[in-house]
Amino acid sequence: GRGFAFRRKQKIERQYRKLLKKRRQVHSQQDDQFTDTYPEHLKHLYLAEEEKLKKRRRTSGDSVSSEEKLNKAADGCGICGYVCLMIISVSRTGTFSSRSVVTQEKFKNKTSNQKAKEEYEKIKAERARKKEEAEKRKQQREEAQRLYKKKKMEAYKILSKKTKKGQPNLNLQVEFLLQKIQQNT
Repeated sequence: GRGFAFRRKQKIERQYRKLLKKRRQVHSQQDDQFTDTYPEHLKHLYLAEEEKLKKRRRTSGDSVSSEEKLNKAADGCGICGYVCLMIISVSRTGTFSSRSVVTQEKFKNKTSNQKAKEEYEKIKAERARKKEEAEKRKQQREEAQRLYKKKKMEAYKILSKKTKKGQPNLNLQVEFLLQKIQQNT
């Protein structure tokens, strides 16, 4: 039947197959260790670097043809070609070429991090502006309240004056009302 012994046998067979597979991979890695294999997406960069090194060894007459080869290799692949040309121009002259300045304008698209920073700065500036406006309104309100309380206190002092006998001083009250009427008209 297919009891525990059968399952154990299958498990051992699987482990054995795994072990064989690992051994094959180790041998293949050791063989590949001494060959030049480059990642496919970066292969043209490595090849361009090799060409550059070969160009240094050659005479100046052969350098023109190798430079044309490098430019062709670099033109084949958008941004990577741009990087390759940058490497070539920096190694040749020690400074960036004029072509790099032109192509940098293409890559002015902002990254999400830059966009987030700009958005944060905008929000921060907006908050600071709102805070300043709120502070100004608060100061104006406090000033208005202070003036209002001052006027109220003066009116209270005039209206609360008493005569020697403790009666309200009607002459001062009438004068106060007259001043108020004159100010309103």
